[in-house]
Amino acid sequence: MLDILLFREDKGGNPELVRESQRRRYAPVEAVDGIISLDKAWREKQHQLDNLRRDFGALTTEIGKKKKAKENADDLVAQVPAIKQQIAQVELECEQKKVELDKALVSIGNIVHDTVPVSDNEENNGLIVDWGEKRMNEKNDLFHHHELLWKIDGFEPLKGSDVAGSRCYFLKGPGVQLNLALINYGLSFLMGRKYTPLQTPYFMNKDVMAKTAQLSQFDEELYKVTAGTEEKYLIATSEQPISAFHQNEWLDPKVLPLRYAGYSTCFRKEAGAYGKDAWGIFRVHQFEKVEQFLITAPENSWEALEEMVKTSEEFYRSLNLPYRVVSIVSKELNNAAAKKYDLEGWFPTLQRYRELVSCSNCTDYQSRHLEIRYGVKKAGDREKKYVHMLNGTLCATTRTICAILENYQTPEGIKIPAVLQPFMGGIDFIPFTRPLEKRAFSGAPTGAPATASTSQPEAAKSD
Repeated sequence: MLDILLFREDKGGNPELVRESQRRRYAPVEAVDGIISLDKAWREKQHQLDNLRRDFGALTTEIGKKKKAKENADDLVAQVPAIKQQIAQVELECEQKKVELDKALVSIGNIVHDTVPVSDNEENNGLIVDWGEKRMNEKNDLFHHHELLWKIDGFEPLKGSDVAGSRCYFLKGPGVQLNLALINYGLSFLMGRKYTPLQTPYFMNKDVMAKTAQLSQFDEELYKVTAGTEEKYLIATSEQPISAFHQNEWLDPKVLPLRYAGYSTCFRKEAGAYGKDAWGIFRVHQFEKVEQFLITAPENSWEALEEMVKTSEEFYRSLNLPYRVVSIVSKELNNAAAKKYDLEGWFPTLQRYRELVSCSNCTDYQSRHLEIRYGVKKAGDREKKYVHMLNGTLCATTRTICAILENYQTPEGIKIPAVLQPFMGGIDFIPFTRPLEKRAFSGAPTGAPATASTSQPEAAKSD
């Protein structure tokens, strides 16, 4: 969440900066004035409470003096119950106003960086990098990724749906090998760049999740699990538990930057995404991901964002997968992100790019809510300082498998990228072993080679 001081013009804040950021996000500007009003009401009530406590302190001091002097203090003692009751009432009112203020404050997104393209149309994402030789489909004889995964006997989508519901699947044989190879290669790749691996919990306490996930995610993305009175949420990305790894800590500037290579299974409801991209394992409810997570000094986070996206680029270059990097338009930024890059891989059957990676600088938006401080506050400092936190995909394995299948397909099978071969026991080629079947997949045509003109649901964005 943002620093409340930004909204207090009388304290040196700049509410117009927040209003401009809201305009760039195409979000309600009037919400800023609402927060200013709530903050004023809370501060007035807090001032009233402070005065009552001061008066009560003075009263008890006077009672003590009289009793020490063996003087009658009955008239003062008689005032105590009424003042205690008044304090309790004002404390309750003050707490209620603080809850209202905090609820409104977390609805305001991070300050949009000046370099973010201002638009409400993703067609206006800024092109940063376009790398690699894109494979064409002139003869319309290439297969889609879900057909290829079937032909190598790499997954069972209908059996997965029967067992667990739509968008669920069993990986099988070569599919499992590719998945584990990408996990192990991804972790090795980041460890070689001084990242510390973290395998995270798969669920989080509700109160902690609320500090790192925005409210819309609870309805649209997160699965809730309960046990008795306990309420927890399955993680949608290892970013969520890693962001809370240092909650309520003071981090010495000497230990920064911290680089974590997060590994976890991820769970997403994908509410509202049905019909947009239902083929294969590209957009599913459960998948593995290797994540980059950086914690930096406030002045170093923008340089760290560029470093993070370069790391993702190097990973996909090592796999020799054509890609482009785009800067995401302001309206499509999630609340925590001040700026976000997407790396999109080339899919030759569709002749278009699809999202594989997202890298975001969340500045101090998450760390402020989680109370992860930068250094120690010194006398005379106007405000507390918080570390900056950044997150970025290295490899969402199911999506990367889809890109490898499409770009490395041959008439006989799938070539394996050279860097993955050591992680697959030296396997350099996976042959096709079964034909396409009429009802091999749910919701996708099968039985013939796909063409570039084959109708394909549009991919939706996700972090």
